[in-house]
Amino acid sequence: MFVAISNIPRDYAWGADDDIAAFRGVAPSGRPEAELWLGAHAGAPSRIDEPDAVGGAVDLRAWIAADPERALGPRFAASGRLPFLLKLLAAAAPLSLQAHPTPEQARAGFAREEADGVPVDGYERNYRDEFHKPELIVAVSETFDALSGFRPLDEVAGILGVLRAADAADVAHESGAVDLLATHVATGLDDTVAWLLHDGRGGDTGEAAWVVDRVVRLSASAEAAASPWARSFETVGELAAAYPGDPGIVISLLLNRVRLRRGEALYLRAGNIHAYLRGLGIELMAASDNVLRGGLTPKHIDVDELVDVLDFSPIPPPLLAPQPGGPGVETFRPDVPDFLLHRVEPGEDASRVELDGPAIVLVERDGVRLEGASGAVDVPRGHAVYVTPDEGALRVTGAGIAWVATTGR
Repeated sequence: MFVAISNIPRDYAWGADDDIAAFRGVAPSGRPEAELWLGAHAGAPSRIDEPDAVGGAVDLRAWIAADPERALGPRFAASGRLPFLLKLLAAAAPLSLQAHPTPEQARAGFAREEADGVPVDGYERNYRDEFHKPELIVAVSETFDALSGFRPLDEVAGILGVLRAADAADVAHESGAVDLLATHVATGLDDTVAWLLHDGRGGDTGEAAWVVDRVVRLSASAEAAASPWARSFETVGELAAAYPGDPGIVISLLLNRVRLRRGEALYLRAGNIHAYLRGLGIELMAASDNVLRGGLTPKHIDVDELVDVLDFSPIPPPLLAPQPGGPGVETFRPDVPDFLLHRVEPGEDASRVELDGPAIVLVERDGVRLEGASGAVDVPRGHAVYVTPDEGALRVTGAGIAWVATTGR
């Protein structure tokens, strides 16, 4: 069964003015458009365009609750839950630094806050459900910029060396700030992050605030611009303009600065600290709302819980290369069963995608035609459909690109 779905883009302040509208082929709304949610998440379930076709349910969440066997298939009907959420994300300004928990951390944290009586929608709530939230982002714009994971320690040492050189050349020489930062880094990245967030969020009087101010000044130096990490130092200035004095500005220098090209992807496992900076992307994640924030935001930050959740192991940028899936098909397959993503560009020949569960298809550029075991549908540019598992393999034709989000095995 093919069910046309839609939603209203969420107008978060960091959203772009017209990127999502351009993708959909519609006029801009006149306000920032940050995320278009396609799924059954309680925060913004997709609307069903023709409710009569599904017994009168007005949104995907309501239909799944009313008829889980039909909507989800036998594999997921007992849970009553669509395990993934697809988003079209457009960032014109940096999002908050954040990380997500493992399944075990999510279950324990949710139970703890329930027992403590913290309102599930309260400002200080960390765990709003019992689920993990790994996520995948694929660049749709020509470039997509992000911070993701702690960079190798030799790079951190090189960045500290550039800051020291810039300080030595500065007429307002203050080596103590960089020395203090280096001392914490030598103790450990966990100590550094905890110190910056605990001390730096208390106003502009602490030592961390002094370090933030000094790092911002030195990142604008000629030494920083000529270094191998010039883009990271430029990001410091951008973050300082958006979030003056925030300790996340310094934390950004400890992280991989990533620039994706169109079609490239990042896969963010539990514990990966990250922030999207700029660009349009297809984001696919486990259906959860568990976010531990670590700076660049006015929202709640639980420093101790964040440090417990974070994976401080230095890593290279966590790129996920697509696997060939037959003619016109590339598959981004993470190491979790909650989701996978097919990019289907059939061209003159039909492409085929096997489904192992429910799916959501979002169409880019021109329209496509989808044919399954029991039905077929034409999907125009920028539109989306929900596909029930009984359709089995999808045959995709047309001149557009179909982004097919579905479950893994």
